[in-house]
Amino acid sequence: MIDIGVNLTNNRFDKDRDEVVIRAREAGVHSLILTGTSIEESQQALQMARRWPHYCYSTAGVHPHDAKTVDDLSLPVIRELAQSPEVVAIGECGLDFNRDFSPRPQQEAVFEAQLALAAELNMPVFMHCRDAHERFVDILKPWRDKLPAAVLHCFTGSEAELRECLALDLHIGITGWVCDERRGTELRDIVKYIPADKLMIETDCPYLLPRDYRPKPKSSRNEPKFLPHIASVIAQCRGEDPQAVMAQSYATTQAFFKIGAPVS
Repeated sequence: MIDIGVNLTNNRFDKDRDEVVIRAREAGVHSLILTGTSIEESQQALQMARRWPHYCYSTAGVHPHDAKTVDDLSLPVIRELAQSPEVVAIGECGLDFNRDFSPRPQQEAVFEAQLALAAELNMPVFMHCRDAHERFVDILKPWRDKLPAAVLHCFTGSEAELRECLALDLHIGITGWVCDERRGTELRDIVKYIPADKLMIETDCPYLLPRDYRPKPKSSRNEPKFLPHIASVIAQCRGEDPQAVMAQSYATTQAFFKIGAPVS
């Protein structure tokens, strides 16, 4: 398995980052994709990926929450980071009209700038969308055929939104949201509609600890070691064998990010 959404730069991992990676390996997670959410954290994610070569990789991008910090839409630092072999996608980029931590016009401009950069560099994009589906699709659609691959991570939308994303040939990242009996009901019902070769699995840690994990962890912090549990819940919702779901998502994710088997 490969966890495609690991916010390892988050300060909730400051005291035991090495142990988190060790526990991921012990749980059978074969690789981690470390998420870059700002220019600074994209730099940190790359440095962390270099600490665990051929096990950790990173993305380079600016999350919509941080779009307000971008003053040069040519994104020179992200462009430079993307030259590193450890960097396997542009992002996390997209729109978040739920929190509106950055003005919406700035979010849109920074999202499109990253799509343009990914198209120029022929790199996949790692995307975020919350309460902004219509504008997200409007901005993405003209770029989609210029991009080699694109994943909408942490998908929590409706069936109609899922089908529109699949029509754009997007990969879909599913998190522990699917394990939440309060908020994840619709996702549990529609996850079966994701084609096997478009499904990827992630924790989005330290967020979204699976609510149904037992025994209940003492900490609310999520980490990659819980990825097999999330995969098992997804398999149950799809009526499929967990090992088959894990194997297919592993192959899909390797192909998407163009990464090889981990070095032991």
